[in-house]
Amino acid sequence: MKRLLWIFLIIGIMQSCTHKSNIIRIGVAGPMTGDQSVFGWDERHGVKLAVQEWNKKGGVLGRKIEVIVEDDQHDPRQAVAVANRLVSDGVIGVIGHFNSNCSIPASAVYNRAGTPMISHGSTNPQLTEQGFNNVFRVCGRDDQQGKIAADFVCNKLKLSRIAIIQDKTTYGQGLADEFRKWLGPGCKVVYYGTIVQGDKDFRAVLTNVKAQDPDLIYYGGVYPEGGLLAKQARQLGMKAVFMGGDGIMGPEFINIAMTAANGVYATFGPDINKVKTASAFINGYKDLYGEPGPYSIYAYVAATILLTAIENSKTAEPGQIIAYLHTHSFDTALGPIEFDRKGDVVHSPYVVWQVKDGRWVQL
Repeated sequence: MKRLLWIFLIIGIMQSCTHKSNIIRIGVAGPMTGDQSVFGWDERHGVKLAVQEWNKKGGVLGRKIEVIVEDDQHDPRQAVAVANRLVSDGVIGVIGHFNSNCSIPASAVYNRAGTPMISHGSTNPQLTEQGFNNVFRVCGRDDQQGKIAADFVCNKLKLSRIAIIQDKTTYGQGLADEFRKWLGPGCKVVYYGTIVQGDKDFRAVLTNVKAQDPDLIYYGGVYPEGGLLAKQARQLGMKAVFMGGDGIMGPEFINIAMTAANGVYATFGPDINKVKTASAFINGYKDLYGEPGPYSIYAYVAATILLTAIENSKTAEPGQIIAYLHTHSFDTALGPIEFDRKGDVVHSPYVVWQVKDGRWVQL
């Protein structure tokens, strides 16, 4: 009897191993819960759409693709724990993380494991300045969008008295400092201050800003606080123009700021409704999940690039996949994408947007 049980156990283990060998696992890491969960779910849906399309074609390397989703709660410590779990689960590559303060510490874990990582939303330059050959991103960098924002404010809007507020995160401070660095000689910073991510009442900070009579408030941070800042600034009677980066893009900012959102500027990638190669993605996403979020297509593109690299390199060996990512151009829903030696996209995607009549419009 014992011998028979051992036989069944061995058969079960062999079947489990065979089952696992027929699966390619990729990880998805981002803020799936909490006040930034909309970004996480947009990421999750974008990746799952790409995987569904590939699985319908037979997967990659003749194997089905399985998505393992992890929630980093936009917390650096959670991000490291998530990265270790994904590596232990044997993922071939990772899409994410979203927040720069998560991607940077997590990237060290993936680098030690030799696991390719493609971020769809982390814009802090430090991510790809670490010398890790396994790290890529399909979005741009804050030194790029900070420069575009500063040029727009100084040369297009011709505003001169600038207040800068940032949320003390890797992303928020990094973007605010890049914007400040690129301001022209005609633009004077009359206020530079911080808020705490998660706070709700910024009237004390804004009262100090108001005393400096700025023409523009530039915010480095994400939409939950950004929307409240814009709203409370208007409630205090401030007339200053409000501008932020890609972290405030999306309908959630408008929902929070309400009428104060009108006229707000932000830097982000081009309107995907005007990108011919994005139409199939838009239709497929709407069928499954509704209207795409700002970063849905970036997650979809990151997953498509990773799966293409696995398929075309004809191996699940991470080193060869990483080498393929560094040496090839990819036709994507956002158009051709090619990575430089650091893992950044060769062409910066940033343009300026503005809220008009309650919706974001590319200028």
